[in-house]
Amino acid sequence: MNPTKTLHDLGQSLWLDNITRDILDNGTLQRYIDELSVTGLTSNPTIFDQAIKHSSSYDTAIREDLAKGKSGEALFFDLALEDLTRAADMFRPIHKNTKGVDGWVSLEVSPLLAYDTKTTIAEAKELSARAARPNLFIKIPGTPEGLPAIEEAIFSGVSVNVTLLFSREHYIAAAEAYLRGVERRIAAGLPANVGSVASVFLSRWDVAVSKKVAENLKDKLGITIGKRTYKAYREWLETPRVKKIVAAGYNPQRLLFASTGTKDPNASDVLYVKALAAPDTVDTMPEKTLLAFADHGEVGEPIPPDGGDCELVLAEFGKAGIDIDELAAQLQKDGAKAFVDSWNDLMNVITSKSAALQTA
Repeated sequence: MNPTKTLHDLGQSLWLDNITRDILDNGTLQRYIDELSVTGLTSNPTIFDQAIKHSSSYDTAIREDLAKGKSGEALFFDLALEDLTRAADMFRPIHKNTKGVDGWVSLEVSPLLAYDTKTTIAEAKELSARAARPNLFIKIPGTPEGLPAIEEAIFSGVSVNVTLLFSREHYIAAAEAYLRGVERRIAAGLPANVGSVASVFLSRWDVAVSKKVAENLKDKLGITIGKRTYKAYREWLETPRVKKIVAAGYNPQRLLFASTGTKDPNASDVLYVKALAAPDTVDTMPEKTLLAFADHGEVGEPIPPDGGDCELVLAEFGKAGIDIDELAAQLQKDGAKAFVDSWNDLMNVITSKSAALQTA
């Protein structure tokens, strides 16, 4: 059996961390759905930067927007929404068959808003309304300023992919924000038509400590953080508050493992996917990782609900001088900055491509 099908049958959703107009047009995405059990996808500024930079597939749409006087951010969101609503329609049967658990696509608010609660809320509502798809998440960062935006977006009926989470504590804060939003909806008598995932980034942990720890600890921290967070997730699912919202018709927020492409050239290219098999979760992976896993991956033992040996391994990192809480905060700040850098690159690409098309 295909390893991706085995993982899917275990209860973990495989989402593609990529979108381009080309894979929509040439049937590649549909093939991944049909043959590799892909049931959703995620996007970010870097993905769109590369897609628009290296393809002529967007040229006609860019010309049309330029003729309407659009540029920069406004032009980008037109392109992104066109791609993601097409993808959402492709995943719509999965979304319907799983009663809203699966079949989602994600669009990110501007990374420039990571520390701006009020504007994040406004942009999340606007993008969700423009997409008009029941299976489209708006990605909002789980920064301290993002948490009230997540709660308000959920309350307002905007489904949210909480991004830029790096630790158990980040995850718990995001889960609580989601839960408050849902509880407010229930109190207001609103319908149970919103969903959420909480995305915990993993491989960046190993990049951050690769030169600070002994060989026996290399490429182990991201997986360990994933296990620790999974334990917190399983405990959260069993709380009375979560059981109450399930009884009210809501699918509880799911834990998503993000940044699962291997960064270490000396490590297995399916390291994180194999180690993070777990039911009731999502693994979103770059196209290269998805194809590698489909070709030669193996599904590892599922993460135990109690997190297995995660605390023992984390204690070893503590002895090596790694302060997990301090590093988590730094990784979140670095991640927000990296998204801003990618966003600025994306705006530059749109500006330069627009100029070239106008000249032509």
